[in-house]
Amino acid sequence: MGDPRKPRKTYETPRHPWRKEQLEAELHLLGEYGLRNKRELRRHETMLSKIRGIARSLLGGSEEQKSQIETQYLRRLARLGILPESASVDNILDLNVKDLMERRLQTIVYRSGLAKSIHQARQFVSHGHISIANEIVSVPSYIVKRDEESRIAFDQRSPLTNAQHPARAAPGGKRLARVIEEAPIVAPVMPALPVVSPEIKEEVQAEQPLELVEPDEELAAEPEPEKK
Repeated sequence: MGDPRKPRKTYETPRHPWRKEQLEAELHLLGEYGLRNKRELRRHETMLSKIRGIARSLLGGSEEQKSQIETQYLRRLARLGILPESASVDNILDLNVKDLMERRLQTIVYRSGLAKSIHQARQFVSHGHISIANEIVSVPSYIVKRDEESRIAFDQRSPLTNAQHPARAAPGGKRLARVIEEAPIVAPVMPALPVVSPEIKEEVQAEQPLELVEPDEELAAEPEPEKK
């Protein structure tokens, strides 16, 4: 039975978890559906395994068991939106984990255009901005029933009800483009030089250049003092 203070593990792990193809497929699913970790994926895989196990037991059971359980079970799956109403037990065996992922509240919020990305849809749900039939649901992995799908909207108390909110997506699911006008590049202005008259130019050109005298020559040119 175990310790009641420690909850049981609600999922099963695969027999060979380190296969390269399996790891790549799981990583792709985590990014496509915005899952937090592989535990969420394992829960949906375990749920799918149980659904398929019940279908196999119905196929191998007697006609009395089929007549009692098969119709109710198919109606339940159709109510969850996993199968169409005209499906049979054979169609249950064709299900894969993506069929369950598409019924998550996080996925439906993104598919309906209430969020720009699958990760933003998870943020909206976790922060309590999404309601179903005027009741807030903050669990991204909540399986949405078929009749609840049309009742998903922003909660009335959420600021996201304002269509001009910056976190809201643009009409048509496109992000609003922000136009940034760049300032023109202005070349630096050099200061204007003073205007020199032609008379001054002629005087400067007529002057003789100065001759530099070496220090030794200066000492030799000085007269020696007279001796008394």
